[in-house]
Amino acid sequence: MTLSPLDDYPIHQAPEVMRHVTTSDRNFYDRYYFNVHPSSDEMMMLIGIGQYPNLGVMDAFAVVRRGPLHKVVRASRELGNDRMDTTVGPFRVEVIEGLKRLRVVLDETGHGLSFDLTWDGAIPATLEPPHYLRWQERVVFDSRRLAQTGRWTGTITIEGETIDVTPDHWWGSRDRSWGIRPVGEPEPPGIQVKNAGTFYWLYTPMQFEDHSILCILQEDEKGRRLLEEATRVWPDGREPEYLGRPEYRPEYAEGTRDVVTAALRFAPPGGEPFEIRATPILPVHLMVGTGYGLEPDWKHGMYQGPDLKVQGVTYDTRKPDDAARMWGMVDAVGRYEYLDGAEPGDAATGHGLFEYWALGPHPSFPEGA
Repeated sequence: MTLSPLDDYPIHQAPEVMRHVTTSDRNFYDRYYFNVHPSSDEMMMLIGIGQYPNLGVMDAFAVVRRGPLHKVVRASRELGNDRMDTTVGPFRVEVIEGLKRLRVVLDETGHGLSFDLTWDGAIPATLEPPHYLRWQERVVFDSRRLAQTGRWTGTITIEGETIDVTPDHWWGSRDRSWGIRPVGEPEPPGIQVKNAGTFYWLYTPMQFEDHSILCILQEDEKGRRLLEEATRVWPDGREPEYLGRPEYRPEYAEGTRDVVTAALRFAPPGGEPFEIRATPILPVHLMVGTGYGLEPDWKHGMYQGPDLKVQGVTYDTRKPDDAARMWGMVDAVGRYEYLDGAEPGDAATGHGLFEYWALGPHPSFPEGA
């Protein structure tokens, strides 16, 4: 057992050193996630940095979608003894002011993407409900997450072109999540081979000029809610407004499960119901090249050897073979418009993340679709 700098702080939660978590589950993780966009369909970047204490690994990724290009830089190293070290080779995250201000950096690696960005939270960081799912006897998800919308300042350099990022329109959201979810090398499937299950998911942290709405839901194959939350949050720190049970009505491109537009309806208890139209305007396929599960040789928490490993991967969605890879969870720039009581052109309009996935059977799809 080895001490680390964290052990000098009075923050212990169990009779263990701080670098050890209180569960032996191999799938325990602790991760930063950020998205960056100019409130338009010009580009979007996603960034993740995670630790996997029971696997002894730390890794990071950044993926940028700009026009037809899907460009990824990723890195992995052994976790080591110091969990306060939030660098993975060229990646690092710095907490400047907890829950308010952070800096995220990717140094130049020769793979055509680098950045130096500072995050300023636009609303207080907000704790989401626990995410718990047991599937065929195995606990698959048991995690907590905080969410926050905010604004970015700094620069992004793509293939030698440097883009100035200013907080007037470079918005985004972030989360910090920790707990149990599938990570690392594939395990023998056992009984899980019988049925992969349904993952019907929507996550929409949306930002307007003077407030944000945080909405999340997950349903099973019968349409039952496994997770839901909808709150309106203001920058001044007043108590968030509970918006009741969120209703989600997506419209899909014909013959696909790609969302073209969606209606989000809220009914705050004691208040007036209202509806927001969500339109994904630039899709980014979160699972392609980043470690979320499609590539057999690069998954979150997968051990890549004793030495730092840094890789770059680029796909061109104009090429049929590359376009065919774009499958799974979508993190899109979303345009959000209040509809009730106003024409769409006159309604309050905001931007944010529109994250969705519709995997497996669900009542919203015809049988066999």
